[in-house]
Amino acid sequence: MDDYAQLLTRMESAGALGEGWRGAFERAPRSSFVPDSVWAPDGDSPTGYGLITRADHPDAWWALVNADEVVVTQIDDGLDIGLGIATSSASMPSLVARMLRHLDVVDGNTVLDIGTGTGWTSALLSARLGDAHVTTVEVDRAVAAAAARRLTAAGFHPSCSTGDGLEGQPLRVPYDRVHSTAAVRRLPRAWLEQTRPGGVIVTPWGTPYANAGLLRLVVGGPGEPSHGRFVDNVSFMWVRSQRPHPVTEPTDRPIHRGSSSIDPELALENVDVAFAIGLRVPGVRYHHTWDDTDPGGTYRMRLSDGAGSWASVRHHDWGAADAVQQAGPRRLWDEIVRARRRWLADGEPDLTRFGVTMTPTGEQHVWLDEPGNLIV
Repeated sequence: MDDYAQLLTRMESAGALGEGWRGAFERAPRSSFVPDSVWAPDGDSPTGYGLITRADHPDAWWALVNADEVVVTQIDDGLDIGLGIATSSASMPSLVARMLRHLDVVDGNTVLDIGTGTGWTSALLSARLGDAHVTTVEVDRAVAAAAARRLTAAGFHPSCSTGDGLEGQPLRVPYDRVHSTAAVRRLPRAWLEQTRPGGVIVTPWGTPYANAGLLRLVVGGPGEPSHGRFVDNVSFMWVRSQRPHPVTEPTDRPIHRGSSSIDPELALENVDVAFAIGLRVPGVRYHHTWDDTDPGGTYRMRLSDGAGSWASVRHHDWGAADAVQQAGPRRLWDEIVRARRRWLADGEPDLTRFGVTMTPTGEQHVWLDEPGNLIV
């Protein structure tokens, strides 16, 4: 049994493969869709990634492709100069299988696949449902063209188009299912309008603070709201137009200093608290940096909302009078602390207790446990 077949057997044993999907994964192996040149983490590279080619590094290439891991297929939107940010990938096989299980397709369903990427998910859907039932959209022209070539070479012919996936693909509506492999902060109204009542949308969903939820939403009838819950912990690349802002620091605003009432580690204690905090601190993003100005050096958690507010808290001696710095109209670290306390007061809910309602006019509301208990 080869490595890929063994992987499928392990996924099946673990319950990741939904009913009817083993054959699709066999007919559309990931290796047929991963490009010959991929990127692997490399601490010695300026971008943090090293290029692995199928011709020059066949063993390493096959090991990446047949592992239950994400394979990065593009960095920095394909530009030669960048920061080394992964912008396209072939997703982890077990995660792809879980998402397709949540999609809950049946024979005859039509699917809109957002984010063609390598073309692998489109191929799996085509293998399961038939080419005529799958429509896929990719925003990157070069990525879309390469995926179309691989799909054709593998014998699959879904409807492929290039464009902004947030606009869907209106030419083949209505769809029974919408499946996205790019994370959103707000569900686009077009997806709801292009899905039949009772249809299902499955998409990664997150906040700048915690890109962590997999949302499964059932579309309501005409004039009715659509409701859905978070069903899994996932992290995907953002749709390009909803990428969060960079974490910036103020240059001309007065900085307020103080102590922290909690260890900064508790603001990222686990994915559930991070997800809950992100819901209550709109627009706030963080990163960690090493601060050489502190005696002995320390890591700092830095936050900004992209609208002029900024905060920083050091991990060492966080209770000291100067451990926290904040600037701008919002006190971001104070908001983080309050959001964590609210999570504790709510009984430390995991992310699957949260959900989303979309109104017929496109308003998005997040709730805890039931749609009437809104997160405000």
